[in-house]
Amino acid sequence: MINGDKSLAPLARLLVGHAGGQADRHALLWAYDARLADIVRTTREPMVGQMRLTWWHEVLSDDGATKGRGDPLVDALRADRDVMAARDPMLRMIDGWEALLDLLPLDDAALRAFAEGRGGGLFRALDRAADERAGALWALWDLSGHIGDAVTAQRAVSLAQDYLAARLAGAKPLRMLTRLARHDIGRGQPGPATMTPRLYARLLRMALPGR
Repeated sequence: MINGDKSLAPLARLLVGHAGGQADRHALLWAYDARLADIVRTTREPMVGQMRLTWWHEVLSDDGATKGRGDPLVDALRADRDVMAARDPMLRMIDGWEALLDLLPLDDAALRAFAEGRGGGLFRALDRAADERAGALWALWDLSGHIGDAVTAQRAVSLAQDYLAARLAGAKPLRMLTRLARHDIGRGQPGPATMTPRLYARLLRMALPGR
């Protein structure tokens, strides 16, 4: 793990804490997702964003392990064989994030590409037993609470309803996220923008043994 888990967002840190023996691997994958998110968030020109995401595609596709050497996250990812075994879904995550470089408001096609790439890819990378539809549901729920464009946020909530039949499957953190998203999306509500006390309490209830 790079720099412990202090670089992770509060929600990701909490989820990693419930990943058991897979905590280090989960932390790396969440850090990777956060790096891709940061590229999209800080990009003003779509072409520049595409180039920065392409760099990550080349890093993961480089069997010689030279591209990006020296970057702490790249080195940490490559040092974990289980993480690199999930290279294909990690590549799909790049494609998913790239869909957000389109002009706002995003249409349903771009939102679906994002949901199934970022969300489905991340869930599958975290656990091969995960239901990728659950990942798509969660990704749209998450986006709806963070994107500044109100039209896109509402479209994300509406589209997410297509994935409500997703199974509760895979590691406990993924089941927790699926329950969170299913609860809000089923009521037509967006996800929260921050880790609120109410969200924290909901997560604690979901973390109870047997859930």
